[in-house]
Order: sequence, then C-alpha cells, then structure tokens
Amino acid sequence: MVHSAYDAVELVSGVPGDIVAVAAYAGKLLVAGKDGSLRIYSSPDHADGEIPRDGPYALERQQPSLWRRGTPLAMEVSAGRELLLSLAECINLHRLPGLETVAVIGKAKGANLFAWDDRRGLLAVGRWKRLTIFRLDSGREFVEVKEFGVPDTVKSMAWCGDNICLGIRKEYMIINSMTGALTEVFSSGRNAPPLVVALPTGELLLGKDNIGVFVDQNGKLIQDGRIIWSDTPASVAIHRPYAVARLPRHVEIRCLRAPNALVQTVVLRDVQKLVETENCILAVLARSVYGLLPVPIGAQIVQLTASGEFEEALALCKLLPPEDSNLRAAKESSIHIRYGHFLFDNGSYEEAMEQFSDSHVDITYVLSLYPSLVLPQTHIIGEHDRLQDLPELARESSDVTDDMEPYSLQLHESDDKSPLEIKKMSHNALIALVKYLQKKRNGIIERATAEVTEEVVSGAVHHSSILSESYRSKKPNKKRAQTHTSSIAREMATVLDTSLLQALILTGQSSGAIELLKGLNYCDLKICKEFLEERNDYMVLLELYKSNEMHHEALQLLNQLVEESKAEMGNNDFNKKFHPQMIIEYLRPLCRSDPMLVLESSLYVLERNPSDTIELFLSENVPADLVNSYLKQHAPNLQSTYLELMLSMSVSGINPNLQNELVQLYLSEVLDWHKILKEEGNWTEKTYSPTRKKLITTLENNSGYNTDILLKRLPQDALFEERAILYGKINQHLRALSLYVHKMPERAVAYCDRVYEEGAQQPSKSNIYFNLLQIYLNPRKAEKEFEQKIVPVASQYPGIQKATKVRGGRMGKKVVEIEGADDVRFSPSGTDSGRSDGDGDGDDVSDGGPIMLNEALELLSQRWDRINGAQALRLLPRDTKLQDLVLFLEPLLRNSSEHRRNYMVIKNLIFRANLQVSLVL
Repeated sequence: MVHSAYDAVELVSGVPGDIVAVAAYAGKLLVAGKDGSLRIYSSPDHADGEIPRDGPYALERQQPSLWRRGTPLAMEVSAGRELLLSLAECINLHRLPGLETVAVIGKAKGANLFAWDDRRGLLAVGRWKRLTIFRLDSGREFVEVKEFGVPDTVKSMAWCGDNICLGIRKEYMIINSMTGALTEVFSSGRNAPPLVVALPTGELLLGKDNIGVFVDQNGKLIQDGRIIWSDTPASVAIHRPYAVARLPRHVEIRCLRAPNALVQTVVLRDVQKLVETENCILAVLARSVYGLLPVPIGAQIVQLTASGEFEEALALCKLLPPEDSNLRAAKESSIHIRYGHFLFDNGSYEEAMEQFSDSHVDITYVLSLYPSLVLPQTHIIGEHDRLQDLPELARESSDVTDDMEPYSLQLHESDDKSPLEIKKMSHNALIALVKYLQKKRNGIIERATAEVTEEVVSGAVHHSSILSESYRSKKPNKKRAQTHTSSIAREMATVLDTSLLQALILTGQSSGAIELLKGLNYCDLKICKEFLEERNDYMVLLELYKSNEMHHEALQLLNQLVEESKAEMGNNDFNKKFHPQMIIEYLRPLCRSDPMLVLESSLYVLERNPSDTIELFLSENVPADLVNSYLKQHAPNLQSTYLELMLSMSVSGINPNLQNELVQLYLSEVLDWHKILKEEGNWTEKTYSPTRKKLITTLENNSGYNTDILLKRLPQDALFEERAILYGKINQHLRALSLYVHKMPERAVAYCDRVYEEGAQQPSKSNIYFNLLQIYLNPRKAEKEFEQKIVPVASQYPGIQKATKVRGGRMGKKVVEIEGADDVRFSPSGTDSGRSDGDGDGDDVSDGGPIMLNEALELLSQRWDRINGAQALRLLPRDTKLQDLVLFLEPLLRNSSEHRRNYMVIKNLIFRANLQVSLVL
C-alpha cells in the first residue's frame, strides 16, 4: 500500500541559527533558536488557524533571549490553557500569545525531559535519577505532587493513564504515578535507545530496534501489534491513522492498523525532530521547518480504491467528518461494492458476499452476477437508480456505478480454465450466494410479512368505513377507492426465495430447499416448478406444491412417482425410493382440513397398503360415516376391514349404524359361504370360517346392530349358534337355551355362565340356570316350542309359555322341608327366589318324553350356588333318588345353615345391645 498521504511543504527557511525546538499555536509556528531566542512565523493569507499548503511562512516577530539561562531543549503548547511549556535550564511557563512569564519551576533545574498531561494538568519531569510530578494550580503555578527515585536517568517518557512509561538505559518500565510501583516491561534492543510514544487511544508504542511494539497502559503486549520500520527510528510522531518515523535518510509513514503497511516515504535528510500538531506533522531540520500536510481524506480514499487497497480505504472513511454522513455512507458503499467485485473476480466468493452485504446494495444487484439463475419480474428500483435520486450522492456514485456494469459471472466464457475448474468455481460461487441470501433473508421476510399485515389491517379499516358510510347514506360513495400498500418488500422476498431455492438445488442442498419450502416463503411458483421439473428434483417439487396448497397436483405427482418407482425397482425393492407410505404421510395433515380430498386420493394406497391407510382414517378422526360411504362405493372389499379396525379401537365410540353394517357384511359373506358348502354337501354346524368366527365374536361383544333384521336373514336349518346369540341379545334366553341343548349341548352351561356374569343383578337373567334345568327335565316340550316359534321374533321380550303345574310328590315335599320354609330370606345363592316362567310341581315333567336327568343333576351339583334350591327341587321328578342329590344338597344345606347361624348371632347381638341401652336409660 503506497499512496500520497502527506504533502511535504517547506514552511520556514533561512533561520539565522540552529533550530532546537518548534511548536504550533493558532496557525503560527514558534521556532526556538540555539541562542535562546523565539521567532514566531505566520502566514498572512490564512488567519483561520490552518497551516497553508502554499507556504512559506513569514517572520511575524522575534523575542530575543526569552530563555535567559540555557538553551531550550523542548517546547509544548497547551492550546486549551493558552500556555507555552518549555525546558531549558529549568521548566518555564509562558502565557500565549504575549509570552509573559507565568511560572518557573526552580526545582526542575537540571531536568533533561518532561511529559505533559494536558487533560489533567500534570507535568512529569525527569531529572538525574529522580522523577518528579507537578500539578498546574489555577493556571499560574506548579505544585509538587510526588517524587520517586528511578534506577537511572530517564531517556524517554510518556503518560499512559495513571501510569508513566519510562525509558531507562535500555529498558522500559511502568511506574504508577500514585504509588511509585515500578514494573519492568522489556528491553529496547541491542543498539537503539528507548523510544516511548503515546497513542491517542491511551496505549503506547515502544521501540525495539527497528520494530515498534504496541502495549497497553500496564505494559502488556497487544496481540498482533507491531510496526516494522525499514531502519531504526530516532523518533516517532502519531497523526491518525498513521505513524510517522524519523529515519536517518528519510521520513517513513506507516499505517497504525494491522498489518501496518508502508504508506509513503518522504525524502528529507537530516531531520532533527518530528513535532505533532493538530493539523499536521512538523519536520524540523537544522535551519528550516517542513510541514507534512495530510492529503484530504477523500483524495486518499480515491487513491487507495484505485490501487485496490480497499481495507485501508474503508478505514479512512471512518475519519470523514460526522457532518458528511451521507457522503461517508456513499463512499463506504461504493468501496464495499468495488471490493466485492475484486474478491469475486479472484475467487474469494464468500468474502465478496460479505462486502456486498456491508454495502447494503439490493440483492438484485448481487444476483445479476449469476446469469444462470432465473428471476421473477419485479418493479424494484436498482441500486444505481436509487443513488441517482439523491443529488448529493449522485456525483459520488456515478463513477462507481459506471465501473459496476461489466461485472457478471460468466464462468463458461473462460477459455483458459478446464471444465472441472469452471464447475468448481461455479459451485463455490453459488455456495457463497446461498450464505449471503440466508443472511439477508430474515430481515426481508420480516418486512414482507409486515407489509402483508399492514395491507390486511388497511383493508379491514376500509371495509369498516364502507359499512359505516352505508348506514349514514343509502347511496355508497363510488369515488372512494381502496388504498393498496406497496408490494416492494414482497417482490424482494419473492426474488430472494426464488433465487435461494435455485442456488440450493444447484449446489446439491435439496434438504435445505425442502426446509425453505416448509416455512413461510415467497418462492415464485412458475419459475421454481419449471426449474425443479427440468432437474427431476421431485421431492422438492412435492414440497413446493404442498407449500402452495396444490394438493391435487402433489398427490397426482406422488402417485405417478410411486408407480414409476415400482416399475423401475421391482416389487422386492419397492420401498427404497417412492413408496405408498409417502402418500399416507402426505395425506395425514389434510385429514382435518379436507377429508374429501383425502378419501379421493387414498384409493391407490387403500389397494396396496390398506391397514396403514385405514389406520390413518382412524387416527386422524376422519368422519366414520363419510369413510364408510366412500369405501362402500369405491372399495367395498375394504369396508369390513375399516369397520373392524374402527371397532377394535373404540367400541363405545362407534356408530350403531356402522356396527350393524359390519355385522351385515359378515353375515352376507357367511351366508354365501354356507350356501357353497351346503351345495357341496360339506356343511356342518361345527364348521367355522374366519369370517364366521368374526361374526360370532362381534355378535357376542356388541349390541349396536338390528337383531330383527339379522334373525330374518338367518336360515332355519343352519347357523344355530348365531341365532342363539341373537335370542340372548333380546333376552329370549329360553329359546337360546333350547337351541344350545338340542343343537350344541356342550355350550349350554357356558352360555348360562356368560349371561349370569353379565347381568347377575337383573332378575330376568338370574334364573337362567333354572331355565336350562326346565329344558333338561322337559326337552320334548322345549323342542316342540322351538319348532313352533323358529320364525324370527320381535325385539321386545315376549312371554314364554308356562308349563302345566304338577303337584309335588312325597320325595319333593321332604326335600323342601329339609331346605326350610324361610328360603326366601336365606337363599343359598342370593339369586332370584321367585318363580320362573316355567315353574311347575313336577307331576307332568316329562310330558311323555325322555328327560335329560343326568345333565340336570350335573348342573345342580356344579351351579348349586346360582340356582334357587326350592324351585329346583319342585321341578325334579318324584322318582329322583336322594343320593343323586348329595352333591347338590350338601353344599346347599351347609350354606343355608351357616346363613341361619349368622342370622341368629346377629339377632342376639342386636337384642343384647338394645337391652344394654334400655338398662342405661
């Protein structure tokens, strides 16, 4: 980095004697001669305090023998206090501009240097092996504050906060001005004397041979802080943003910012001193003074930008005056843009995007570098046009925008690069674009969303105002038009998302494109659709359809892809690419919002994956009646499967109509199956198909179906178990038991157990065992009654014909007497003790036909606790032997006796308690 940062102008020449010190005050130069005189030079054409570039200065006046004793070694002006500090034989303080003597520090006699802290009015004086600190009191006299001993004579010194950095011998030390604590820092090198330079930031620049090292106020090294000079400097002056060093053969200027590059070399030989002033650096020669006048910042920025030193140019922009903020912003933006193009052309794509981002240029300008991307048509004003709308920036931006025109990414036109290199460059450039767009996206999407919200609110307010006006006047105001909010933000969001999706696909980031589409996005549908179809990226295309609620198109494409995948990969590998489960997962979120679309689009997966599809209907609560009707019309073979799964998931929640329809489906299939077997001669009542098992299970476990219709459909010569279950559902237990006894005798007791356990507290069901006993002891009558009433019955429970009462014989009377007359109160089983609808005394039990006495006795012995003993004994034939009743009577009587004893105990306890209460009273 080499450019003209300073112009060397000779300000004073032909001084009669050697110059020993120089200072500047109010645009004038104070030149101290070796003879103790002070000459004041000024420029007659500039009275504003600025040092002119056209020089030379003229002698304004001379003050001979200002220092009566000794030659002045150093001078420093306190502009705010209008004082001149100088070091001769002692420290002198003069008032400016009249040069009246204010104070003389006699104790500083023999001092070799001083350091002035203008902000606090503190003066540090080095004298032999002592360091004395004075404070300026009331602007008239110095008061000694502290004095510390130091190892040797101080050769260089500067304030740094509350500390003072000292250069002693060849070492640097930090001393605390309050406590005197001394800390060693490091050495100044082999040959060079110590050099301490204070920086405007409060840090220090310490010389170490030809290296300037940056340290903080405590002497700790600052990382990456060093300036390497071309030679060992004798002194260094700071004038932001540069450090100016006095070298043996020239003056060297370097940047204070890392990497501290060389800025300029000014050829001035035999420079004695470098003096910092507010506006420039003064280079003092033996009998002349040169001013290193800074080139205007704007001109330096132009130089740096033209030479490609963009970082330094941007750093200089920070030094532009605050009042020129618009100019500063324009310059920074133009530099960022130029820098971005420079980096882009050199393959540093990500760094280029950072510069474009910092320039705040529209994304449309950056996207113009990528001609392969297709962008939607917009009305967005370009960056160049927007700058032209601002007159004060038009001049600054014109030269920049002119240089921007030829830039574009045309990697295919590079003749000197191989196809592989071109492809890699294009990929890297697109990767950088993706990161740039993602960084910009949040802000643009937020503005677009706010724009939509504002438009909605505006529309609502407008609609409300129209309604209010319609109440006030019968005639609406037709001249009033609705205000439309500008759509610039949405157009910008559309450009961004459309470009981002293309860049993601081109760089192989399909998953990132899908994530983009899953959230709020403004992708242009037409452009993205054509782009994705061209590249066969169907997964992203499906998500694009989904994000735009184009579900018909998405499902149509998905069905097509599943079919093609099946054809290409074969049935064995069907699930590797596109599979029916993907259709199900796509339909899942649509079940609540559009169930008809789900049903229309589910036929394909219903045929290939019925269980998962039906599970989808059930888990997402698609209306069951709607699903059933649709399946009945379009997929009747799957209707029963759907109803089965629904019934298994929620018995209480299923519609009774659906239960009835499921049973009807089962029955229709069973009847067809029965017809086939009957024609083949293979039908038996013990033959069960899977569907018949389902029918029986459904009939037993549910009750939402229509019993009358089912009974009418059952054949009279078959399916007796189904008929018995239906009789039981309408409380026609006697008929059901007749069927079981005559057609399936091994299941009769089990039927009674099931009915008893289901409704033990219901009187109509508690005497179910007595009904079975009646059938056992009068089978012919029951069979005859069944044959007469085999036709379907009504849903209501009709009365069952009562058997003819028969007077009990001798044996029956004895058994009844044994059980006891109080059987109503102490029933052995706790069951209904009333008479059944078939009670009798047993004289005409057999009705002339064979009875099933063994089955009756086995029933009494196994279920004695569930049968009313008195009724059972009256029903038994008179010739029944007592020993056959032992297994029935023994537990019955034992239980009865235990109940009677318990009753007597309770009765006596109650009587005793009442008696005790009476005695107490």
